[in-house]
Amino acid sequence: MLFLTRLGLVLGALALAFAVMLGGGLRQGLLALIGIGFGAILQGARFGFTTGWRNYIERRDPRGLWAQMLLIVLAATLTLPLLANSSNGELVGAVAPLTISLVLGAFLFGAAMQLADGCGSGTLYKAGAGAPMSVVVLPTFAIGSFIGASHQPAWIALGGLPPIDMLQLLGWPLALAVTAAGCGLVAWLVGQGARRHRARLEAAGQRIEWGSAKHWWIGAVLLAVLYLVHLVVAGQPWGIVYGIGLWGAKAATALGWNPAGDPFWGVAPHAQRLADPILADVTSVTNIGLIFGAFAASRWNGPARISVPPAKRLLVASIAGLVLGYSSRMAFGCNVGAFLDGIASASVHGWVWFAMAFAGSLIGVQLRQRVSSQAIGASSTQGAPA
Repeated sequence: MLFLTRLGLVLGALALAFAVMLGGGLRQGLLALIGIGFGAILQGARFGFTTGWRNYIERRDPRGLWAQMLLIVLAATLTLPLLANSSNGELVGAVAPLTISLVLGAFLFGAAMQLADGCGSGTLYKAGAGAPMSVVVLPTFAIGSFIGASHQPAWIALGGLPPIDMLQLLGWPLALAVTAAGCGLVAWLVGQGARRHRARLEAAGQRIEWGSAKHWWIGAVLLAVLYLVHLVVAGQPWGIVYGIGLWGAKAATALGWNPAGDPFWGVAPHAQRLADPILADVTSVTNIGLIFGAFAASRWNGPARISVPPAKRLLVASIAGLVLGYSSRMAFGCNVGAFLDGIASASVHGWVWFAMAFAGSLIGVQLRQRVSSQAIGASSTQGAPA
């Protein structure tokens, strides 16, 4: 029975890629396969950006952040030489200005992703695995991203600094060295925090058992390889948010909204992408593949165990999804599009995004703990005998 389940999942993945290829061409079919790989790795390795940050904030468990730094260094090592030697713009990195919107948006995103229990990639792969909270968050994320994109030009107009592209300023060897040094510094700082925390607990007679970290390291290496493949096939880094926002824009159009005159969706190239079939969009087909890949990984060893959170928790998560989508457009992306892509592309905005989003997560984790305790308390009260 398990063999038949796995065979069906493999055939389903191939059928999805073939259908995308028929509808969008060979490249889109390959991107769907790459997306399936992303989803399978994220779900199979339990590689969560949000979870890694929360584990460190709550328990000073550094392994998630260490794995993320490893992923960034590997991605930069594999792709910066290609970006530097790309001719005629065949390959482009993720470079963005240092705007007020970046600072505010990243902070809001960091807080909201803890309440939603997922960033952009986390929401997609958990929704694919059937997590009720992420299933609720995904549509509100799309609405928020659609609206946030419309407002993005106004946010950018508030001002800031132009992009700082270390690849262009320093050349790829030095840009890579600076990127690796920055990631190494982050890894060292979180390691120091973990050691101090461990020492305090041991002095109080307590022990820390974090379990195996192998899944973090495997996930980082495999994601870095797929990151390279995606860049070569798509000509741009792995993205999440644009596709989700495009889904929201297409839904709004289907309901009668007219994009003409919109400062984002009404101008090129976004107006053309809105008019084109969904399978023509690079980020959309990768996202679709990611959802299926996570679904397949979650069912690879049999039916998934799914628990439904309290209604209040789902409501808060859906509201957080709106903030996630909106703030991701303010900040030029999520943990993938701004954090991973930005730093791996040697763009300073990626580091600014990381600092502000992590600061927001400090607040978000506290809010999450409060909401969760209240939701559990209310559920217990309602279920108590009269």
